[in-house]
Amino acid sequence: MDHWITIDSSSIPGSDIELTLSQRADDFAIRISGVPGDLMNSRMHHSEEELAKFACSRLSIVENAQVLVGGLGMGFTLAAVLKTVGVSARVVVAELVPAVVEWNHGLLGQCAGRPVEDKRTRVHLGDVADLLKQQPGKFDAILLDVDNGPEAMTHSDNEWLYSLAGLKSMYKKLRPEGIVAIWSARANPIFTSRLKKTGFNVQERTVRARPGKGSRHTIFVAQKKLSI
Repeated sequence: MDHWITIDSSSIPGSDIELTLSQRADDFAIRISGVPGDLMNSRMHHSEEELAKFACSRLSIVENAQVLVGGLGMGFTLAAVLKTVGVSARVVVAELVPAVVEWNHGLLGQCAGRPVEDKRTRVHLGDVADLLKQQPGKFDAILLDVDNGPEAMTHSDNEWLYSLAGLKSMYKKLRPEGIVAIWSARANPIFTSRLKKTGFNVQERTVRARPGKGSRHTIFVAQKKLSI
């Protein structure tokens, strides 16, 4: 197989945007139908793994750590979280598109090692914003690998996540010194200021799509300040 073959497609709930899943040999790509380029590609996931490391490295020795991952995608962020946290952790992953969950249970799942089947994983089928608004309890880390970062492009409702109201909601959902880590296609000074206005201590990390090469992406690492 030396060319891409579309093996499935699905509309994003609440929109007329269609996602396609394509395969070429052992490689997979998720694309927006009619838009050039890949939304995700199984060969480029280093920045997603770094996202998990920045958010969860301190949780390896924390008993019963609670983690929320916004966006399942190809499963690489979830897999990296599971490799980082302990055996008693609970990881909730929210995915808006039912077909993406199905793909991860099927052929696509082999790329990241089938993290949706890990006993520590719970899949929430729906909008991560709704989960943040409704679910009781608090998290040690919240990771957002949703859309294209603060400049949402596939689902307009994602804009709430990156608004001041959304960030304040996440701040309240964090345990002391908890971390929100947000993947973004690029730097965004306005968003950095918004994180600081919310009360976070903020770092910006630049990472490559592949180790040492590929596109440069930005990860916002925002830590809740310790109350005195």
